[in-house]
Amino acid sequence: MSTRLHFDLTTVQLFIATAELGGVTRGAERMHMAPAAASRRILELESQFGVALFERRPHGMVLTDAGRAMLAHARNITHTVLRMQDDAASYLGGDQGVVRVAAPKSAVIQFMPRDIERCAAACPGVRIDLQEMNSQVVQQALRRGTVDIGIYEASLGAIDLPMLPYRGDELVAVTARGHALAGRREVVLEDILACDLIVLNEGSAISLMLARLADETGQLLRMRMRVGGFDSIAALVAQDLGIGVMPAAIARHVAAGSRFARLPIRGDWARRQFVLCHRAGDSLSRAAASVARVLADTQNANPASPK
Repeated sequence: MSTRLHFDLTTVQLFIATAELGGVTRGAERMHMAPAAASRRILELESQFGVALFERRPHGMVLTDAGRAMLAHARNITHTVLRMQDDAASYLGGDQGVVRVAAPKSAVIQFMPRDIERCAAACPGVRIDLQEMNSQVVQQALRRGTVDIGIYEASLGAIDLPMLPYRGDELVAVTARGHALAGRREVVLEDILACDLIVLNEGSAISLMLARLADETGQLLRMRMRVGGFDSIAALVAQDLGIGVMPAAIARHVAAGSRFARLPIRGDWARRQFVLCHRAGDSLSRAAASVARVLADTQNANPASPK
């Protein structure tokens, strides 16, 4: 006789969050839940399945083999329920529902404020759930089906889903005013690779590109520090602890003033293209299809400037 399971969608989402973030405390924070209550839910879930889903370690939790198998089912459950909600909303008239959009920090800062405003005007019944993640994780989220639309840096390569051109940007090197490169009119790749670099966390498109270019030219990439944001890069660059590479539009905001030099980079690699990728047509809600059309229509919109 099979055992009847009793758990709700919140517990399933908590399980996913705990697995992705490596700890129940961080998972509880994402779910806006008390850590003690979250721990009880995870223990109850394990008790119902009769297997340990996580291995508890001093500095976090990692999935067991059983947990990894359950994670795939949990994501499918979550996706199915959210799609049910979206499809139900679409019958209320017009495009309605929640559309999950994932984009890297560069795109969120430079493009998404204006583009979300355009979507709100064109699709007033749609709410956009914007999730910031690096380009590699955007691709993973698209493959797993946990987002409807993903924006990522094109150099990472195509995935087997519909894809449209989105927007582009241009990278610059940012140095302290007293740095040896600060007086240059422009720099090239060799100049950048000869310096200590302060870069975004592992998996960011800029970090991956610099690593690839260093490998192709047989040079060692001197990554001195990894940080979580462009403002952090600028703060460390200001102390002449290394140089940064970031989009020009963002550099004008976070690296303004007399403490910095912003240097154009000569080379095609410094001009990037972003792409917009979405679920296959038969699994794309009406609301998500409408949002994708608005986002892809860059001819009728100007990029937003960081504020």
